[in-house]
Amino acid sequence: MKDLRTTFLDHVKKGLNGKALPLRVIFWDGHEYAFDEPTLVTMQLKSASVITQLLTGSALDVLGEGYVEGTIGIEGRYQDILAVAEGLSDAFPAKKPKTGILHKALHSKAKDKEAIHYHYDVSNDFYKLWLDRNMVYSCGYFKTGKEDIDVAQEQKLDHICRKLHLQPGEKLLDIGCGWGGLLTWAAKHYGIQGVGVTLSEEQFAFAKERIEKEGLTDQVEIRLQDYRDIPERDYFDKVSSVGMFEHVGRAKLPEYFEVINRVLKEGGWVMNHGITASQQDDEAGHHSGSDFMDKYVFPDGEIPHLWRVVRDMAGQNLEVIDVENLRPHYAQTLIHWVDRLEAHKDEATAMVGDKRYRIWAIYMAGCAYAFWRNWSALHQVLAIKQTGEELTPRPWERRYQYENDQYRLAEPDWGDL
Repeated sequence: MKDLRTTFLDHVKKGLNGKALPLRVIFWDGHEYAFDEPTLVTMQLKSASVITQLLTGSALDVLGEGYVEGTIGIEGRYQDILAVAEGLSDAFPAKKPKTGILHKALHSKAKDKEAIHYHYDVSNDFYKLWLDRNMVYSCGYFKTGKEDIDVAQEQKLDHICRKLHLQPGEKLLDIGCGWGGLLTWAAKHYGIQGVGVTLSEEQFAFAKERIEKEGLTDQVEIRLQDYRDIPERDYFDKVSSVGMFEHVGRAKLPEYFEVINRVLKEGGWVMNHGITASQQDDEAGHHSGSDFMDKYVFPDGEIPHLWRVVRDMAGQNLEVIDVENLRPHYAQTLIHWVDRLEAHKDEATAMVGDKRYRIWAIYMAGCAYAFWRNWSALHQVLAIKQTGEELTPRPWERRYQYENDQYRLAEPDWGDL
């Protein structure tokens, strides 16, 4: 009977099928093996149990958990580590999950608040170390790819405001407002009256203080509130939701968009910005790496495919007029974040501990890799509330999103007909 070390090596060689793997493995008993030279990554398996886990689980989940928990040591650049991890996942493919979790049973108000607390209430000072100066925790918007994170995030904030065609005095609701970056930008540069809601107590306190310091208390209100508890009806001209609906749950998307329909005026606009699956997702919502994300990063998070988003928006009289995929923008944003986090490793570790530092570093590096590899996408979907038969106001073209030219209202010209 083969020992676990030999079993591991045979599995990897068979899975590689002749492909190169620049990996050196150091086993728990001191033995070493290099698959190819030069080696770019060194992986130390500190326990034989890691191989047992690889044989019965998902390689990406096992490797991620082992790195976080310290049973696996890894040295190398993140992009090389992740490429090696992908190669190992071919040798140890994810097993189909058992009849699993019914996601529709999740996402109660209490569970959602608990999940948000876990991820976002780490420490405002921790996020300050690696986010941009506006504290925006969603993908930036690059025009050349060479911008720093501060410029990219301000370009994104402005892109959203332009896309929503914000006008002075309009009422804007930002669902999942984070640290208040978008509302602050929209109030200062577009003159809106804004309301932001968040479930994070840390974000709520920071955003309120920020609004006061900026002198915007007459324009912006921040609430510690579940989106389902927003009381307004037919009130807001525009709604933004950026990096929030990943926490909603697929089964809850119709309710989520129903809330948006309820709070919007007829003809009001909504821009939903969120991570989407690159492939039509299975109803179990399970993919390689998802167990790691569920356990360590985003408890109860669910990523829908674009088709589901558009369908559920249409089911709530939200007519989609524009869709933009920002997949490369998020990959580049995450690279900036990881680089900045690494540059502040000592400070970050002192704040949140070594384990949580490793979680955030590998999660963000892994997500950057996933976006580049088309394992995930990011879509901005712009829609208009249209419940009647008459055409609600909208532009003829997209030019208004990029240039300071006249907004050309789409109106039928019947001529002599």
